[in-house]
Order: sequence, then structure tokens, then C-alpha cells
Amino acid sequence: MMKKSSLGTGLSSLIPEKTMRPASVVAQAANHENEVIKISVDQVVPNPKQPRYFFDGDNLRELAESIHEHGVVQPIIVTRLPDGKYELIAGERRLRASKLIGNREIPAIVREADDREKLELAIIENVQRHDLNPIEEAKAFRRLQDEFGMTQEEIAKKMSKGRVAIANTLRLLELPVEIQRGVIEGLITEGHARAILGLDNPEKQRALYELILKEKMTVRDVENKVREITVPSHQRRISIHTVNPEIQDLENKLQQNLGTKIQIKKKGATGKILIDFFSDEEFDKIKNLLLGQQ
Repeated sequence: MMKKSSLGTGLSSLIPEKTMRPASVVAQAANHENEVIKISVDQVVPNPKQPRYFFDGDNLRELAESIHEHGVVQPIIVTRLPDGKYELIAGERRLRASKLIGNREIPAIVREADDREKLELAIIENVQRHDLNPIEEAKAFRRLQDEFGMTQEEIAKKMSKGRVAIANTLRLLELPVEIQRGVIEGLITEGHARAILGLDNPEKQRALYELILKEKMTVRDVENKVREITVPSHQRRISIHTVNPEIQDLENKLQQNLGTKIQIKKKGATGKILIDFFSDEEFDKIKNLLLGQQ
């Protein structure tokens, strides 16, 4: 049986200690709040506030095998609907796994909850179980902001996290959709994604993402690459000569106009200008700007 401490303040307050008993002693027909009852899996309808979208098939089958052998140790949490059915608040994996092995009933706790409480409790359970991928977690936090006007501080308190952690998670939604998909599918880690956010240009972000996949870059590799791209060239140079402030100013102006890294290497009356690009789209954009084409 899971210990109460593993549930955290959100779920432990939802499930009083007296209800946390084995499925073997579950009451067959009780309607009291906080009482564990058995209900038909066909009576449970999905939670429209469910923050989780991605369910790993292998993990679900493993859970189904465990339920087949040991039963559902922790009851799902539902709220009663006017038509006599139940809306799921927490425990979708347990419900899906039970259906997978043909179980007709599942232990449940019936609670009264409004829309905000349903979303909060679903997020709390998934976060504490580490069931949400970083993008799902970020979207769930954003829904708390958009639908219920919660601040980052309020979300942090509810989730037992620091405000900075909530802010950093929400920033993942600023990434292009294909990079978010890469995080969901496990092609890159959350650490990779955070490092990519060091670039503020979506085209550069996409190009770096492709490079990560191609070169199998570590998070440290990505951080170094971002520094290489973003740190002004005059700060990276190792030289015994003082950098010409006029050259620095010109580099900065060109970087602002072209939206990419510029290096001016001048010696006497000769030299060269290096313009970096990180995708075909960015190359076309720079080329058109230089040619005076819109």
C-alpha cells in the first residue's frame, strides 16, 4: 500500500487516512464522501480537465499486469454527475489499465469538486507521480493561469514547487511546436529544451534542434553552442590588441539589422565581414536584405 506521505498536501487532504485501505475491504455500495466504493468502469467518463495527453503503451501494459496480480491498490477519485455516472478527477492510468485487462469494477472515492479543483487535483496527482511530460505540465500550469487567473506564486504553492520552477516550465511553451513535440516524444530532454531557449530566434532554435538530433549533442554541448552563437564576437576574441570601439558598434548594428551573428575582422585597410546563418530560411532572408529585396 502506498504511504500517505507520497501523496503530498493536495491529495492527502483529498483522501483522508481512514479511506486508504486495501481494495479487498472496499465497501460495495457506499455513497458517503471519502468512502471507498466499487463502481463500474463503464460508469466513469473522462475528465475534460485532464492535463495528460500522452500515455506510454508499454508502461500502461506493465500497470495492467500489476493490477491483474495485485488489484488496484489506490482508488481512483471521481465526482458524481447528475445522470448517475461519474467524472474522473484522478487515476486515468489505473482506469485505462483496468479496462485493458477486462476488469468491470474499480475502487473509487467520490468527491465534490468544481472545475478548478478538478484541474488542480489532476495536475497534483500527475506531477507527484511524474506522469506528465514537461510540455503537458507547462500546458496544465498555463490553463490554471488562463482559465482561473492563478498567478505563478499561487500555482507554485499548490504544486509545492518554487515560483522560478513554475516560470521555467511555462517558458517551454515559447518554443516552436516541433521542438515541443520532440520533448513530448523523448527525442530531447527538458534540459536540452531549456538550453535552446537561450536563443530568441525561432529559426535558430529549429536549426539547433535539428543539430542536436543529428549530432546527438549533450545538454552541455547545447549550452556551449548557444554561448557561441549569442556572445558578441568581440567578447570571444583572445587578443592582445584593444578592440576598436567603432568596429564593435558596427558589429552590433549589423547584428540588429540582420538578426544574426556578425564578425568584422579588419586589419589596416583590408579585412572581411563574416555573417552566420543557421537555416535555409535564414540564408534567404539575409540574402534578400543584402540585395535590397523584400
